[in-house]
Amino acid sequence: MKTGLKKRFRILIGLAATLIIIQLFDTLTGGTLSNFGILPRYAQGLIGIPLSPFLHGNWGHLFSNLPVLLVLSALLMAHSIRYYVLASLFIIFMEGTLVWLFGRTAIHIGASGWVFGLWGLLLANAFFLRRAKDFFFAILVFVYYGGIVFGLLPWQEDISTEGHIFGVISGLIFSWLSKKWAITSYTQ
Repeated sequence: MKTGLKKRFRILIGLAATLIIIQLFDTLTGGTLSNFGILPRYAQGLIGIPLSPFLHGNWGHLFSNLPVLLVLSALLMAHSIRYYVLASLFIIFMEGTLVWLFGRTAIHIGASGWVFGLWGLLLANAFFLRRAKDFFFAILVFVYYGGIVFGLLPWQEDISTEGHIFGVISGLIFSWLSKKWAITSYTQ
C-alpha cells in the first residue's frame, strides 16, 4: 500500500476510533458530554461549535453518521489530506457558527452538519473546479447519497435541520473559495 493511502486510511481509522471512544465515554457518564453541544445565542453554547460534530445523542445517532462521514471523507481526501482538513475545519466552524447564530434554541450535536457540508462540497466541486475527478465524485455522491437532500427538510423536531442546511451552505462556500484561492493545488 502506498504511503499516501496508508496515511489516509490511518486518518479515517483515527476519526472512527475518536468518535466511538467519545460515544463510549458519553454512554458511561450518562450522556453528560451532550451538554457541550451548540446552544444557540448563549455564551456557554460557543464551546459546542468545535465539539458538537464529535458528540452524539446515542449509538444509533453515531452509527447513522459515521459510515457516510467516512466515505465522504475518503472521497475528499483524494484531493489531498490538507484539502480535507481545511475543508472539514471550515465546514465545522462555519456551520457551527451559523447554527449558534440562527439555530432554534436546543442543544445541537452530531456530525450530520459536517456530513452535509462534505456532501455539498463534493457536489459543488464538479461545478466550481470542473475536473474529471470532481465530476466522477459528484456522480457517485449523487447516486449513492442523493437521498440525503431530504435531510434538509424539517421533518423531525429532534433533528437539527439547521445544522444540515448550514453544513451544505458551508460546503458550497468552501468549494467556491477553493476555486477562487486555488486551495486544491496542495498535495498530501
